[in-house]
This record gives sequence, C-alpha cells and structure tokens, in this order.
Amino acid sequence: MKYAVLAPVAAGVTADPSWIGPYTEHAEACGFESIVVVEHVVVASGYSSVYPYDKSGKMELADDLDIPDPLDLLAYLAGRTSRIRLATGVLVLPNHHPVVLAKRVATLDALSGGRVRLTVGMGWMREEIEACGADFETRGRRADEQLRILRALWADTAPQGASFDGEFFGFQNLMSYPKPVQEGGVPIHIGGHTKAAARRAGRYGDGIQPLGLVGEELQGVLKLMRSEAEKAGRDPEALELTLGHSLSVVTPEKAGKLAEMGADRLVLRATPTKDLSEAKDELSACAERLGLGGA
Repeated sequence: MKYAVLAPVAAGVTADPSWIGPYTEHAEACGFESIVVVEHVVVASGYSSVYPYDKSGKMELADDLDIPDPLDLLAYLAGRTSRIRLATGVLVLPNHHPVVLAKRVATLDALSGGRVRLTVGMGWMREEIEACGADFETRGRRADEQLRILRALWADTAPQGASFDGEFFGFQNLMSYPKPVQEGGVPIHIGGHTKAAARRAGRYGDGIQPLGLVGEELQGVLKLMRSEAEKAGRDPEALELTLGHSLSVVTPEKAGKLAEMGADRLVLRATPTKDLSEAKDELSACAERLGLGGA
C-alpha cells in the first residue's frame, strides 16, 4: 500500500511557504509516498452548482479560501524536497488548454526528477468551468481529447512532431519539449464517481480515484474500468485504485481491509489546523502506526 497526504487546504495554509514547505518536508521524512494538492481556479461566491460529495450540496472550503495553483505549488514543493512524489487530486481538466498543460506538467516532471502524478477530474462547479472558457455540458468529450493530446505531446514523435484532429482541438506537427522524465509520460489518474469516469480511466488513464464510493458501487466501477481497458487493448491489471481515509485514524488493519477491496494507495486527509507543530505531530504519529520507516 502507498500512503499519500492530502495537503490541508481547508486550514488556509497551503499558500504560506513557511507552513506548507516544512510540512511537506516532514511528510517526506516520515516516509509518505506523495503530497496531494487540490484545485479551484476560482470559486463563485454563492454558487448554485451542487457539490456531489456532501449531502448539503456545498463543499467544505470557504468561498474566499486560499487555493493556490496546484502545479505552481507542486513546483515550489519540488524544490523543497527530493523523494516525495508530487500529485494533484484533483486538477479540474476543463479549466486547462491541453497543449499548455502538457508543457507545464512535463516541465514539472523534468525538474522534479520524474515525481509527478496527475489526477484529473471533470469538475462540478459550472460557474468555474464556464469562467475558464469551457462548455460545461461537453466537458467530458472535451476531456477525452485532452487526455489523448497530453499523451501525444509527451510521446517521442520526432522529427515530425505530434498531430491531432478532433472535435475541440486540432494541430499539426507540434514539437513539445522537455518530455517527462517518467517512461511513458506522467501517470494520469481519473477522479470521479461516475461510470463515465470509470470508462475514461480504462481507456486513457493509469488508475482511478473513485470519490465517495464503497461496496458494490466501488466494485462496479472497477469492473467497468478494467473492461474498458481490455476493449482498448490495455492491461487492466496495471491500473491503480486510489481511495481516501483520515490521517488521524487510519491503521494497518483499516488499510488492509481497503487493500482487500483492491486499493493500491490511500490519500490521507489531515486534520485542518494552522498549528504547524500539531500538523507535523499528526504526520509522525500516523507514520509510526503504519510503520512507514522514514529517513
């Protein structure tokens, strides 16, 4: 099992370099696999969109909370660390032009020594997505093209370059360098709870993070993802499953039960606090319970 830490954005500390830098350094020293950061480019004050992961229909984050750009934040953390992997969870894919995104992510992977994992979602806040220039209703079809474009621009297509002709994007003979350090490009995981997310993960992804699903619903999503991978001529057993848990209460026994469900990685939610010492102590206690054996 791999254990990742979700940066505590709800505490309003992830844009503070004197807080998030030492926190991530400590997570690395404790032996956690990765640090995970979230994204909202903008939040519409009093949004009418329904957040699908809480009965209230509202996310726990305040409208005016500091939510730094995830790739810029990860670039900063890459310079503060040397081993811990750097992940988004999730990056709202409709907010990004894929040609620009391919260059930004490849650059981050190259400069970090191949430590990036990209987890993307389709987004739920219509107001945010439309403000970024994308059509909310067609964001799924658009995302399928975006994922193919990322793969194409990361691949070695010299000397002619990459070309693409789709419904939303098109280009001819583009050269995009640097390439990601990781063989095959940066791993792309799909976040979401829908059948469409499962199909997308099977066709184009390296794994899935099915938010809020358990039991038969979770197994159904996994079965669909693997079926789609087989149809696409891909190895279904190579696709990872990432689930969530709490940093403060996870135990080897609980992690073992999630592993039996197929989990390869747990993204652990930290207790929101502005007290850096408390936050570090929570990391240390969790690492000791799990036997991570940091440096």
